[in-house]
Amino acid sequence: MSTIMQGFPPAEADQATLANWRSRPHSAWALNHVREIVPSAEIPNDPDNRWVIEVGAPAFDISSIEPAMDTTDADAVVVMHQGKRVFERYRNGNDASTPHILFSVSKSMLGLLAGSLAASGDLKLDGLITDYIPELITTIYNGATVRDALDMRVGVSFDEDYLATEGPIVDYRYAANWNPVPVGREAGDLRSFMRKLVEADGEHGQRFHYVSPNTDLLAWVFERATGQRYADLFADRIWKPLGAANSGYITVDRIGGARAAGGMCLTARDLALVGQMLVLGGTRNGVQILPESWIEDIETKGDADAWATGDFADKMPANMNYRSKWYVHPGDKPLIHGLGIHGQYVFVDRARELSVSWFSSGHDPLGETQTADVLKTIFTLREAIDEATS
Repeated sequence: MSTIMQGFPPAEADQATLANWRSRPHSAWALNHVREIVPSAEIPNDPDNRWVIEVGAPAFDISSIEPAMDTTDADAVVVMHQGKRVFERYRNGNDASTPHILFSVSKSMLGLLAGSLAASGDLKLDGLITDYIPELITTIYNGATVRDALDMRVGVSFDEDYLATEGPIVDYRYAANWNPVPVGREAGDLRSFMRKLVEADGEHGQRFHYVSPNTDLLAWVFERATGQRYADLFADRIWKPLGAANSGYITVDRIGGARAAGGMCLTARDLALVGQMLVLGGTRNGVQILPESWIEDIETKGDADAWATGDFADKMPANMNYRSKWYVHPGDKPLIHGLGIHGQYVFVDRARELSVSWFSSGHDPLGETQTADVLKTIFTLREAIDEATS
């Protein structure tokens, strides 16, 4: 039994802190207690408007899930099929009402909000970043569009090295309030950090170049476009209409800037509910939350060449692309998914009416072996559905 954060107070070695919260063994506790470590903003649900989901028996073979949970340090897995919750398991102190950090699945949630804002006319996808934030005219973001940032095709020099101990990514963590700041070092905030990004790494709109600050930047763009704080905007446009069972939250920097790239914390049930909304073409009980055309755009409009020449071409399957903060496995029955470090995922297969949320607390940020295990499991589930329905 874990002794992390047990005792009054816990022993020093058992304390989850800003210095160790993303590392094992502390992460098994910390990733579902993030707001006790990092400041956050609430993403309120509507308690009077919850989407009640029926529990059902799986109509296909799900025996591959439990072994994969063992090998991936899984904290929670929820599977929905044909509108019913057919599998649900929790570990490491998680349960159905426990918000768990999504890490970069947070980006995929922003990608959905972008669709809502574009549909309402609040956001111009071909608009320049500097049209919304003129303070960045002297940075590398000059000339980049909202679409460039949504598809990770901004030509900014930034190395997303999660194991780095110095450099821009470490400064980024200080600015985001995610790491303890050394004495005498200026931490700043997310917005001041973005003003320091002035070096180019290619042209805008070309290769897939994964840079997390670009997503935090889009949250700032959305706030400027609507005059509303990001957490409240997401609640009003997505979370409350969805009928989420629980409130979520998102980490913020020292002046309230949302860590939209990785700080959102939701329950596994509610994340699977997001997938179910996408399965239903952006609707819930017949009410349109997100245009189906936006979901179709994610499934079909990613640039294969940008992916093939991009950052992850040698790390993930070659026949993929990336669109509006979602990874896409294209085809007649496309699979789209969000992916976050330490083992966070949401998968949506609309043709098979499948939605899966998967939380982990793996020690290795990238966890390529674990990601391969999870992907294999999801593809096995898809095959099992085909066999059961053939």
